[in-house]
Amino acid sequence: MSIISSDENIRLAYRNIKRNSGSLTAGVDGITIKDYEQLGAEDYIQIIRRKLKWYQPKPVRRKEIEKPNGGIRPLGIPTMTDRLVQQCILQVLEPICEAKFYERSNGFRPNRSAEHAIAQCYKMIQRSNLHFAVDVDIKGFFDNVNHSKLIRQMWTMGIRDKQLICIIKQMLKVPVIMPDGSKLYPTKGTPQGGILSPLLANIVLNELDWWISSQWETMPTHHKYHIGINKNGSLAKSGVYYALRRSNLKEMYIVRYADDFKILCRSKEDADNIFIAVKKWLKERLKLDVSQEKSKVVNLKKNYSEFLGFKIKAVWKSGKYVVSSYMSEKAVKRVAANLKSQIKAIAHEQTKIEGVFRIKEYNSMVMGIHNYYRYATNVNLDCMRIQQSVYLVMCHKLGKQLRKNGIIERTSILKQYGKSKMVRFMHQEPICPIGFIQTKYPMHRKRVICKYTPEGRAEIHKSLKFSDDVIAVLHMLSKSKLSNKSIEYLDNRVSLYAAQYGKCAVTGQELWIDDIHCHHKKPVSQGGTDAYQNLIIVHKDVHKLIHSTSSETIQTYMNKIRPNKAQLDKINRLRVTAGYTAI
Repeated sequence: MSIISSDENIRLAYRNIKRNSGSLTAGVDGITIKDYEQLGAEDYIQIIRRKLKWYQPKPVRRKEIEKPNGGIRPLGIPTMTDRLVQQCILQVLEPICEAKFYERSNGFRPNRSAEHAIAQCYKMIQRSNLHFAVDVDIKGFFDNVNHSKLIRQMWTMGIRDKQLICIIKQMLKVPVIMPDGSKLYPTKGTPQGGILSPLLANIVLNELDWWISSQWETMPTHHKYHIGINKNGSLAKSGVYYALRRSNLKEMYIVRYADDFKILCRSKEDADNIFIAVKKWLKERLKLDVSQEKSKVVNLKKNYSEFLGFKIKAVWKSGKYVVSSYMSEKAVKRVAANLKSQIKAIAHEQTKIEGVFRIKEYNSMVMGIHNYYRYATNVNLDCMRIQQSVYLVMCHKLGKQLRKNGIIERTSILKQYGKSKMVRFMHQEPICPIGFIQTKYPMHRKRVICKYTPEGRAEIHKSLKFSDDVIAVLHMLSKSKLSNKSIEYLDNRVSLYAAQYGKCAVTGQELWIDDIHCHHKKPVSQGGTDAYQNLIIVHKDVHKLIHSTSSETIQTYMNKIRPNKAQLDKINRLRVTAGYTAI
């Protein structure tokens, strides 16, 4: 709790929460992150620290949203203060739990994604020849988590601060305000929508991961076998697996993404036995039921198995079984419906500006769909099906406004869709074609990458191209205290320094901690705010030159800086925006 309530941790919680799209969604008290922005850093820290000292969470607001399959997903939206408290706790619990989590658990974990889960499935089907999948669907997982069992699992993992355990118990039992105004007092489950819920869900199912692993992968052998290390950092256990295959053990591997998981096996008999065992284990150990309709054993050589919006099968090709995958039928229908709805929104906009905004939204939807589903081996066929139905609606609704020729100015669109003949233009804005896509083989996670180890952080910083000096200054900025500045200002100052790679925006000179000045483009006295877009990091001498009014002071700093024409133009633009005359 001393780490959770530290200044740096509480400030980091604000930084992480404000980036979430849900930060503008209010709880029962109507407060959003905007209400915290102008608070002084010390005031904000004291509010959260007082809350942690005697924690009494406010009720959670229930909001129901439609699932892609037509059902209802109940979300619990805590107040902004409670979300900040949960984020403070998450930042300290996550590294403890990450060290204990299983390698093939991929959901809601840092530096992991659905791509890694799909890559693991492909490898087992195509390289390990495991062609029987046990598909298990837990019935209402988030609504049925057993609170007592969860607390015991946390204690076993080493989370033993009793004050913290009491706070988490309070979070789990917080009353829910239903849409009709009534109150519900939960006795089980974790509220979907809470910051801490995904981590708690992984803690619950971590026991399942390691139980499956203990049945095969981590089963001890009578003799010690040499275990090497592959180039990607994974363990080479061929000798161990050879010994295990001579026994009567059932070969099985789990791949999990949150509560969605499948177990891959070598034979139908093994898969049937494991299916029965997993259902019994979930019921007896975790008090969770399995959906009989959605759970089954699938022979991948004959039928498709669905996972994370993909349908996967093993097909015979060139003398071996290889992966063949598509978007699931539900995903195809949902994507087509969403794109058609967006086209109708474009058609109904009255002005060109609004139309361009809607087209940009449409393009971002297309790029998001391509980035997620490009790991299906036959995604081009699915996207062409969608293209045909969407293009009919596009021609009908936008008709004469569509153009075949135009100029693509955005580099990201030009790089990805510039060679396509399916690109159309409206209001001189390109409309990205959903049918233009090439499949990409999913990559496994680079094992060294981890933000909680020195080696992992070095790898992350290497890709960001930060020098050691810049990283040192970032640490200093994150710990610095300016009593007269808002929490938003202090946070944006860190972001800007990182975005500018530690360099002055005017001169390009790398800045040490004493040289950094954060300039308001539009002064606070003229209505300027501490928003990211209104701030810029410059050298202290440049900052003084921007605000200088006397000719002597201007000449002094001009002699000091000696700006070239391009640099002087930047200084003059900043001076004019701030209400001063150009030099």
